[in-house]
Amino acid sequence: MLELIGSGLISIWLEMAGVKVKPVDPLDMLAWQSSPGLILASDPNPAGVTTVQQYLKGLATSKLVTANLVQNQGIWIQSGPMLMANHQGTTPLPAASLTKIATSLVALKRWGSDHQFETLIGATGPIQNGVLQGDLVVMGGGDPLFVWEEAIALGNTLNKMGIKKVKGNLVITGNFAMNFQRHPLLAGQLLKQALNYTTWPRGVAFHYYLMPKGTPKPQVVIAGTVKVEAQPKPQQTLLVRHRSLPMQQLIKEMNVFSNNEMAEMLAESVGGHTVVQSTAAQMARIPESEIQLINGSGLGVENRISPRAACAMLMAIQQEALARGLNLADLFPTSGFDQRGTLHARHIPTATVIKTGTLNDVSALAGVMPTRDRGLVWFAIINRGPYVPTFRAEQDKLLQRLLQQLQIVQSVPPVLTPHSPINSVPRLGAVSRNEVLFKS
Repeated sequence: MLELIGSGLISIWLEMAGVKVKPVDPLDMLAWQSSPGLILASDPNPAGVTTVQQYLKGLATSKLVTANLVQNQGIWIQSGPMLMANHQGTTPLPAASLTKIATSLVALKRWGSDHQFETLIGATGPIQNGVLQGDLVVMGGGDPLFVWEEAIALGNTLNKMGIKKVKGNLVITGNFAMNFQRHPLLAGQLLKQALNYTTWPRGVAFHYYLMPKGTPKPQVVIAGTVKVEAQPKPQQTLLVRHRSLPMQQLIKEMNVFSNNEMAEMLAESVGGHTVVQSTAAQMARIPESEIQLINGSGLGVENRISPRAACAMLMAIQQEALARGLNLADLFPTSGFDQRGTLHARHIPTATVIKTGTLNDVSALAGVMPTRDRGLVWFAIINRGPYVPTFRAEQDKLLQRLLQQLQIVQSVPPVLTPHSPINSVPRLGAVSRNEVLFKS
């Protein structure tokens, strides 16, 4: 059976006897995505089908799933336009944090890879003898990764401007979050603590010591309280423009740690989960019925994505990334390169780019793996059941067995090689991202 990809999905039967299907180039996904109507053909090599059948049989034999729950397990494995294995692959299933694939795709499309969210800092009074005679005003711009290091750097910038004390309040406006706390009052209280090292709570010292040696400890004492206001003060002087990390790094950090709050903020930045759902389906060229979202993070079994849709979205992200001089490995964790976050303790083949998803009774894994015989192999596995740690182990074994069938590549292809060094982390708290606007 072949399938046509166009405005909808049309199934047709074609006699395959005597037809030799040739594997396509590792970049064949670009042709597939850009050519509506290109045929998605079954793979004449049974490696994928056999491996998946053994995998499902093993789940049943080990009683990880009962016979009637086998249908709750979804698998889709594909090499370019060549379908290698399919079990419930077009059925939308609870996908947990595979949702972040959709959020990543739409955020990258909407903002580009270099976009930086801005947080503006203003004052409602003059600065006299190191004292700001008024309120310190924070105008949030949706930065999803404003953390201790960023606040420490901001405090040091204010100190360099001569501000040691704020006579008034710390006023929070706009979309401001800190340390993934999105409630503006609580986020403001964290910022107030961070700006004055004498009030740092336990744990901040660890983040401080991750910063460059010699980084000063800020001391901006705010005499008043934290207040939240709907609109910025009409009469104020802008002091500092703080820029977030670039979008590419924000997406990568979100996916490495599968951070739900970051995902929600990025989804909100593009218009919310309904926009993510419709835009992702359009970009991936799959029916919107295969992406059903109630949020941008994946919390809740109501978020449902088909395994095929997960693969198609990853291909669409790769296309968007390549157009910007990046690739999928610059946006998602890669085995052998990123051992932080969700890759910790996994045994996934080297150079495989992945996204995990976990709920109490959901274990999901999607990504792309380089092979010698089939080029880039895209896969998505969604398991339902209470044995999440065991499901993870079995997913890793499935990929290892599939790689044995398709052979290891001699070298990692450039399209899956991260541009950053192994185990690199973003430079949080970089002073260069604080632009001083006020000239005394």
